[in-house]
Amino acid sequence: MRRWMKLATAAALAAGSVPVVAQQLNQSDGERLLEAVAKSDGGTAVQIIEAPGSRAVNYRGYQGDTALHIVTRQRNLTWVKYLLGRNADPNIGDRNGDTALILAARIGFPEAVEYMTAVGANLDAANRQGETALIVAVQQRQPKIVQLLLQAGADPDKPDHAAGLSARDYAKRDSRNPDLLKLIETIKSTKKKSVAGPKL
Repeated sequence: MRRWMKLATAAALAAGSVPVVAQQLNQSDGERLLEAVAKSDGGTAVQIIEAPGSRAVNYRGYQGDTALHIVTRQRNLTWVKYLLGRNADPNIGDRNGDTALILAARIGFPEAVEYMTAVGANLDAANRQGETALIVAVQQRQPKIVQLLLQAGADPDKPDHAAGLSARDYAKRDSRNPDLLKLIETIKSTKKKSVAGPKL
């Protein structure tokens, strides 16, 4: 029965008798968005995201990615900014638990890291291995990203699950790159702390 319906649909599509809306009934807006973003089809992506009531911007696809994961891997800063400006959640993890911030740290994309920290991404969110963006930046020897994360307030002493080591621990073990440990030991967060009331 399913095969017959597929053949009938294909025949109707070939004849041009099925409206576009009907053609898309079997594909959610979220999946269409991910496909458009992956293919750099900006017109379709914007149309889906900006449709009234659309929630597709934070849709997590069958492969575990959101649109923000895809454009981060593509190193497309324009789209990173656009999606975050449209309320894309930078704290959603992919199938490995990697947030967009962790991905940016892994691939060496400091511009995206800077923008994500500015809009309030969770600096200490961890993936399935317990790795934070700062741990990943140290492991990948990304001094600029280490600096940005520390300035934003990332915790250098939060351990991962895999080895029980923190970003500071990994930096201590990397004798070939002493600058990473120096950054961890010298950079203080520029993040403003909330003002507490007087102690009673």
